[in-house]
Amino acid sequence: MNAPDAPLNLRPVDASAVHCYHCGLPVEGAVRYRVRVAGEARPMCCAGCAAVAEAIAGGGLEAFYAHRDTLPDSAPEGSGRDLAAYDLPEVQADFVRTVAHPACADAREALLIIEGIRCAACVWLNEQHVGRLPGVLALDINYATRRARVVWDPTRVQLSAILQAVADIGYEAWPNDRAHAESLARSERRDALWRLAVAGLGMMQVMMYAWPEYTAGDAELPDSIAALMRWASLVLTAPVVCYSAAPFFSRALRDLAAKRVGMDLPIALGIGSAFIASLWATVTHSGVVYFDSVTMFVFLLLGGRYLEMLARQRAVRGVEELARVMPALARRFTAWPGSATEAVPVARLAAGDHVAVAAGEVFPADGRLVDGRSEVDESLLTGESRPQARAPGDRVVGGSLNIASPVVLAVEQVGEATRLAAIRRLIGRASASRPAVVQFADRVAVHFVKALIVLALLTAAVWLWLDPSQALPVFVAVLVVSCPCALSLATPAALTVGTGVLSRGGLLVTRPHAIETLARVTHVVFDKTGTLTTGDMNVQTVEPLGGCRADEALALAAALEGPSTHPIARALRAAAPGALPAVSDLVAETGQGVEGRIAGRRLRLGRADYVCALSGAAQPLPPEGLVTPVWLGDEGGLLVRFDLSDTLRPGAHELVARLRERGIEISLLSGDAPAPVAALAGELGIADAQARMTPEGKRAHIEALQQRGAVVAMLGDGVNDAPVLAQAQVSVAMGSGTELARAQGDLVLLSDRFDALTRGLDSAQATLAVVRQNLRWAFAYNLLAIPPAMLGWITPWMAGVGMSLSSLMVVLNALRLQRRAPEKS
Repeated sequence: MNAPDAPLNLRPVDASAVHCYHCGLPVEGAVRYRVRVAGEARPMCCAGCAAVAEAIAGGGLEAFYAHRDTLPDSAPEGSGRDLAAYDLPEVQADFVRTVAHPACADAREALLIIEGIRCAACVWLNEQHVGRLPGVLALDINYATRRARVVWDPTRVQLSAILQAVADIGYEAWPNDRAHAESLARSERRDALWRLAVAGLGMMQVMMYAWPEYTAGDAELPDSIAALMRWASLVLTAPVVCYSAAPFFSRALRDLAAKRVGMDLPIALGIGSAFIASLWATVTHSGVVYFDSVTMFVFLLLGGRYLEMLARQRAVRGVEELARVMPALARRFTAWPGSATEAVPVARLAAGDHVAVAAGEVFPADGRLVDGRSEVDESLLTGESRPQARAPGDRVVGGSLNIASPVVLAVEQVGEATRLAAIRRLIGRASASRPAVVQFADRVAVHFVKALIVLALLTAAVWLWLDPSQALPVFVAVLVVSCPCALSLATPAALTVGTGVLSRGGLLVTRPHAIETLARVTHVVFDKTGTLTTGDMNVQTVEPLGGCRADEALALAAALEGPSTHPIARALRAAAPGALPAVSDLVAETGQGVEGRIAGRRLRLGRADYVCALSGAAQPLPPEGLVTPVWLGDEGGLLVRFDLSDTLRPGAHELVARLRERGIEISLLSGDAPAPVAALAGELGIADAQARMTPEGKRAHIEALQQRGAVVAMLGDGVNDAPVLAQAQVSVAMGSGTELARAQGDLVLLSDRFDALTRGLDSAQATLAVVRQNLRWAFAYNLLAIPPAMLGWITPWMAGVGMSLSSLMVVLNALRLQRRAPEKS
């Protein structure tokens, strides 16, 4: 740190020139002004800087110059950076992924942080400006999180052009990585604190100079003393307006340049008009000055926004928590089996590596245990608070914590292929989206600002006729008191906190409308296999029907299933002995079965009617009980019936009972045989159970419910359920392993239990209640505050307090959701 008497120059533009000690600009010509600071005469460029420096030195505040080198630069961070580097594949590998889009099968998607977003107008400006670029397919920006999701066609536009378009309108876009997110958060807090400190210092000093006039009563101060107080107040107010309040003016001008009315325009008009009027009164020795109101208003406004910023950063911290989970290094075995290990970066791990994970360490990748037994804490990933026992052969998710004892992990998935990376992508997609209700509130806020400015001008005109001395303070008060910042914050703040609460509870929100819709659900539709049941099916019996041996039938069935990930396919492959025969002409019929040729023999595997259609044989009677029958046949008739058993998913009884308590109707739609579907429905008490349903049949059933006015939630495992999940107003996909990355649900159930969904229903309804409370408060405050301000009952500083508290109120109300979150079982 520089000594107090060390000469400091702020951002000199010519090292050979003499620079003003106060502002840092070059002194043109000979030095005409000098001020003694810290015992030394310092050069000044003009009388204004000299007056401010004298006030600072005279007030014993010379330490300001010793510390001002830590003030943040006014230029945006990253200006002048090489944006072309972001077009390199090796740079994009960390934050850009390929996605399918209706306009481009090979589109690119990136999650960005937009630096400089301050209000809904900023969001609108970026979306409109960048969205017009040829090749930009989608751009969604979340006001509460400052995250953006951009999708583009790489054949028509490059990422560098998108980043440059953001920079052209005064913002900076960065990859959504943990290090930069934390850096921006720290920078935002530091900048806000400096501006708040300058405003607070100026406010205290100006209030001291204004105090004699307030306490003088009927006695008037001598003209020389009054003039001195006004000039001193002007000198101290200037840094508050020019530095502390500078962002309000710059953002207001930026919005006007884009022909957009933003939240900062009323604030800038209020501060600017009051300061200019006070400056004119000081120079002309006439009229009233409002320096004390200006400095107090700026200080209170910045104070409220600083607290709001802290609350907002706390609300979005859940996304960064997942980014901190994965360790930087792993202990990889140089050979396995063996004992020698080497420390390597996690990014260098590959499938097939074996790593040692000690008790208390985090698993660095997805894989299976090959040695040792332990307990694993997956609470951050799945919301499951109880440790899970793991033994050799069991799968472990990267990012989970090894609790009990050291183990050896065989790596299967690394980097972006891990379950943790998939979770982060889905959370990032949700955090960069805006629900329709947020967009509606933003549109209302823009029209509200326009109406507010017109109303303030009309009010000022009336007061000019009634009492000209009150016209300016009333004009400022009306502008400031009902600036609709709280209206724009009301919904995104609550949804951001609610998303974090659900994600920590094991229910991952991946679409912007999910929480609102889940809270209004009237009808829940379940799939059976892999949803209400675990999907870990086992071949219970093999019943030969046409002279085919059990082991031969299993081999044929497993070969026909091939690489399918369906639970039935996995069970048949697991039961099949030895090598499998080659299959040709393989054709899968969704919801029916699969057909292929083995050694020239045409075979079908699947539902009885589908298999019997190949030979024209009569359909057999299904077995009784909870088993699921799968039939194998050829052109000569049925060969074998496989009876597969499944287990009910933990928490299914409790979830169904909870839904019934809420008055929510329940349906079970399954492609399974009638007997196991009826048995499961009877066990759970579900009256509406449909068997032998194809995906199209399920979709039509849901559409019929919706035509009767139902708000439908669909729970499915994602296997063959994409049309059904898409038809429902809100869909919940069962997330497990690599299937999570392909989940198309609006929400993803991360754990193997339904507890998270039960808690999620409570949290969604609580979030929607908070949204309504915030909107009611924002509208009520704005409507109730305007009439007193128009009548002159509210001063400008009181208006600043009210507006700041109204914004802070909706954020704090949203944060209550974190304390009200149901405990994990």
